[in-house]
Amino acid sequence: MRIIISPAKKMNTDTDSLPCESMPQFFGQTETLLCCLRNMDYAGLKALWRCNDSIADLNYRRVQTMDLRHALTPAILSYEGIQYQYMAPGVFEREQLRYISEHLRILSGFYGLLRPFDGVTPYRLEMQARLSVGGEKDLYAFWGNRLAHRLCSETGLILNLASKEYSKAVLPYLPGSVRFLTCTFGERKDGKVIEKGTLCKMARGEMVRWLAEQQLTDPADIRGFDRMGYTYRKELSNQDHYVFVKESGKKQNANTRLDDC
Repeated sequence: MRIIISPAKKMNTDTDSLPCESMPQFFGQTETLLCCLRNMDYAGLKALWRCNDSIADLNYRRVQTMDLRHALTPAILSYEGIQYQYMAPGVFEREQLRYISEHLRILSGFYGLLRPFDGVTPYRLEMQARLSVGGEKDLYAFWGNRLAHRLCSETGLILNLASKEYSKAVLPYLPGSVRFLTCTFGERKDGKVIEKGTLCKMARGEMVRWLAEQQLTDPADIRGFDRMGYTYRKELSNQDHYVFVKESGKKQNANTRLDDC
């Protein structure tokens, strides 16, 4: 089993807590992307990043001085978003670190596909960014089938805890022999199950932590996730889509359906 998750925009540098064990697998492609970014001016990069002046200034300086080989941080400790805060890998025990090293993969617009202990440096490049590079119109086309093929070479089961922005960089290229299992975390409202962005990120991080603590590899066991008030709902789920609902305590309509966020 391989668990895929999204990266986070906010990143840090931590060269002391845990050592890097490897370089990113698509290092050559990352060098190509960095070269492309360095050939853009400040205005072009700010438009690409769709951010304010403060964030643009920080990341423009990063692009100009970026070193892809030195003073690197393990990918799992580099991202600071809500999902990673709830995962809290910095306090994992040895067995939990070993578990995520084998089973967890981070999708990235800049690095492609990261193992937890690949060494990275802070960057800003979302998968949906409209960057034309290598003769391709955007990053989805640039990465093409590479990420899916790498995952398929490792496993026949992908547990999708990534956002749609990132999971669609993999899903279109998977063969029928690979099971792609998506987990949804929602709340009931007006007879529907609604996903809320922040709560989804929290639940995804909490599920990774739970999986690592339990050392789970059987997809059937994933249905036992019950943290943050979520419970698995069989009537809303199927073989490739597990739905977890946070109940409000009120009587619910039996015709509840799932609406995508």
